[in-house]
Amino acid sequence: MELKILHFYPDLMSLYGSYANISVLKRRLEAMGNAVAVEAVVPGQEADISGAGFLFMGAGTERSQKAALADFARFGRAVRAAAENGTAMLFAGTAMELLGKTITDADGKVYDGIGLAGFASVQGKKRFVEDVYGFTDLFPEAVVGFMNKCSVITGVETPLLESLSLGFGNDGEKKPEGFCRKNVFASELTGPILVKNPRLLDAVVSAIYQRRGEPLPESWPVDKWAEDGYAITAEQLRLRAEGQR
Repeated sequence: MELKILHFYPDLMSLYGSYANISVLKRRLEAMGNAVAVEAVVPGQEADISGAGFLFMGAGTERSQKAALADFARFGRAVRAAAENGTAMLFAGTAMELLGKTITDADGKVYDGIGLAGFASVQGKKRFVEDVYGFTDLFPEAVVGFMNKCSVITGVETPLLESLSLGFGNDGEKKPEGFCRKNVFASELTGPILVKNPRLLDAVVSAIYQRRGEPLPESWPVDKWAEDGYAITAEQLRLRAEGQR
């Protein structure tokens, strides 16, 4: 399978090692026998979203987020169409907020998102800086990550993480977190999220194959370092969550 990945604004939206989400995804797909090309999209550049197999945007500061939104808005219709058609995509960190209806900054200024979903983000002076340990309906293993955000996100009907045992969710402590619909994955978790969570990486790869109508291989490559790192992190966060009960 030949696959094109569109990486939106790698200079603006690159906090917390966000680029590594693309690195680990590309490496996994190539290990499965695919030819993968990554195209960086910078402000003002055209991009063929209909011809892409995967879309990605990473985390940025609130200021960088607004700069990214100013350009990304022109792709709104194409991104919504791609999502409806099942194209796989991941929006990590503050990039998640661009998918919603509105973003209100700490000074009360309202920005329109691309309207892929109906949720609203309100940014305040307080930051939520903490580890996260939660669960998704996509697989039984826990999802782990780190969060540094100042937003409360309301109106998410289909969260990525249905429950949290540790951390701040979309709109409250231990509330559901992220957004997931069809093959759209979005979360404020950084770290980066696909490196820290091998099963989520598997889910994204499966979504890419599903969209292309390609059968999944019977055996998958295993990254022992990633698996061991996940096991250690998940165990420590589980123990911390149990200690807070």
